[in-house]
Amino acid sequence: MSGEIWLDTDGVPINAHGGGILKEGNLFYWYGEHKVAGTRGNLAWVGVHVYRSDDLVHWCDAGIAFDIRDGGSLLPGCVIERPKVVRSPAGKFVMWFHLERDCTYSDARQAVAVADRPEGPFRLLWHGRPNPGVWPQNTPPELKESARIEAARREMPTLPYDANPLTPQLSVLGMDLETGQQSRDMTLFVDDDRTAYVVYASEKNSTLHLAELDRTYTGFTGRYWRLFPWRWMEAPVLFKRNGKYYFIGSGCTGWAPNAARSAVADRLAGPWTELGNPAVDAGGDITYGAQGTFALQLAPDEIIFMADRWNPENAIDGRYLWLPVEWKAERPILREPAYQCLCRNLV
Repeated sequence: MSGEIWLDTDGVPINAHGGGILKEGNLFYWYGEHKVAGTRGNLAWVGVHVYRSDDLVHWCDAGIAFDIRDGGSLLPGCVIERPKVVRSPAGKFVMWFHLERDCTYSDARQAVAVADRPEGPFRLLWHGRPNPGVWPQNTPPELKESARIEAARREMPTLPYDANPLTPQLSVLGMDLETGQQSRDMTLFVDDDRTAYVVYASEKNSTLHLAELDRTYTGFTGRYWRLFPWRWMEAPVLFKRNGKYYFIGSGCTGWAPNAARSAVADRLAGPWTELGNPAVDAGGDITYGAQGTFALQLAPDEIIFMADRWNPENAIDGRYLWLPVEWKAERPILREPAYQCLCRNLV
């Protein structure tokens, strides 16, 4: 899918932005942010939409999987971003998403909802910041220094969300220790041994965190790691091939597209080696106008990179870009397709 309007089986444009896909039996479930028209569509007024397909091309509207119009603790006008769903070892369907209870992006929370069926309804279980009171497994000693922590508290109100020379001199990590770490753009990843992780932009977007989940997939074990310190990456996408872990993300430029980044590691916790921009064709400097959201892995070498072309002026008109991951010397490559959809050849 190369960015044109994608209609569901009722002829209505698919409304599942920033989403991810769960395969359950012979069916695929596509979860994403339900947008409304105009700039107000950048906030959540409905919830998380889900679609169902057996071929990845024709999608049936399966309704609102997580509905915030039901008078629960989350109110319309909040921010719900990048919902992802996995099935726990106990058979529950578990949804994680980035939550802002207002539109300032200072809340920086994760939220978890559960359901008995992939279509939902999902029930909110909890929301908050991850791992309060716990240092990452790979914390540098200097980030525990009180002077750096106090400096972060002083500078926090004016600290930018994108690359700057000041943040590495502070300890945003230490500042947030007691309340839990900031969490914005995120994704879920389940490894071969069924250990699950959530990866999210933290420390005022300067550093990614990788947090291990417990066996219910609804909470944490207390083990987490800092990845790509002070590289300002968001929109994390993870997948595994031939025993190695791969990452594709973006820089922090808000709704505006930028050059993607990629990396490889032998262990999820790192060390990671950056591989550069995987988008190699014309327009690759802005990732073909898109930003990644999920890697749909159908087989070891059959991976679809799912991305969004955001339209913040009319959020409901955001488009979807699905690209096959190609390989060059063990480096992931994304090419702008000259065709509409590869899915029939990949299933």
